[in-house]
Amino acid sequence: MTSRTADVIDVDGKKVREISLPDVFSTPYRPDVIKRTVIAAQSHRLQPKGRNPMAGKRTSAESLGVGYDRSRVPRVKGDHYPRASAAAFAPSTVKGRVTHPPRAEKVISKAVNNKERRLAIRSAIAATAMKQIVKARGHILSETASLPLVVSNDIQTIEGAGAVRDMMQNIGVWDDVMRVVDSRKTRGRQRHSRGRGLRQAIGPLIVVSNDRGIGKAARNLPGVEVVTVDSLGAEMLAPGTHPGRLTVWSESAVKLLGESMGEPE
Repeated sequence: MTSRTADVIDVDGKKVREISLPDVFSTPYRPDVIKRTVIAAQSHRLQPKGRNPMAGKRTSAESLGVGYDRSRVPRVKGDHYPRASAAAFAPSTVKGRVTHPPRAEKVISKAVNNKERRLAIRSAIAATAMKQIVKARGHILSETASLPLVVSNDIQTIEGAGAVRDMMQNIGVWDDVMRVVDSRKTRGRQRHSRGRGLRQAIGPLIVVSNDRGIGKAARNLPGVEVVTVDSLGAEMLAPGTHPGRLTVWSESAVKLLGESMGEPE
C-alpha cells in the first residue's frame, strides 16, 4: 500500500510536523460490513422478553360443543358468576390468551465473525479520513481542515471545558459542537419519564492513547465523546450504522493504532 501522511497540529491549530499514517487508514470502505457489525453490537443490549407458558390458561373455561345454538368458544363455568358468559382460554376472544406471545428462549442477539468485526473497525477508521463521507454524515468542519485530524499529545492533558472549547475552535471543529446544540429536541409523554426525553445529534469523537484529563474536561460538552484506542469499537466510529464520524486523533493514538491493528487481512 502507498504510504500516506498527515499533518500534526498543536492545540492552537498550528502545524508542527508530519507523520506517516498506518495502513489501517487505507482499508477499503465497506459500509455493509460496518452496518452488520454495529447492529450485532446493539442487539447485545436488548432485554429478553417472554410470557409465562401458563399465561391465560389458568381458567375453568370449557366449550359446550355443538347443538346449543351458540359459538363453540370456551366459556368460564358458573351460573351466577360475573364472568359466566365471558369467553376465555381461546385466542382472539374476549379475555382470551395471546395467540403467539413473545418467547423468552428466542435468540435476539446477533453474532458476527471476528474477521468481519475487525474489518468493520478498520473500515470505520478509514472512513474518518474521507472528507466527503464525514460531510455526508452531517458534520461541520472548516474547509481548510485536512483529514484525519491529528493533534499533538498535549490534547490528552487538557483540563477544563473552556480549554477544550478553545482547542476545538482552533482546529476547526467547534461549529460541529454548536450543530449538536442546535439539534437538541425535548420529547414528552412517556419517553421523558423513561429517560429518553432529550434527543440530539452525534458530535465529534476524541481518540487518545492515555486519558490524562481530557475525558473529564470534555464530558459536559454536548455530543462530544472521549475514548482510548484500546476501547474503540465500530459503533463509536459509526453511530447508528452510519460511518464517517468526525474524529480527532492524538498523535500517540495514531501510532498506537498502527501497532494494535497491524496489517489488513
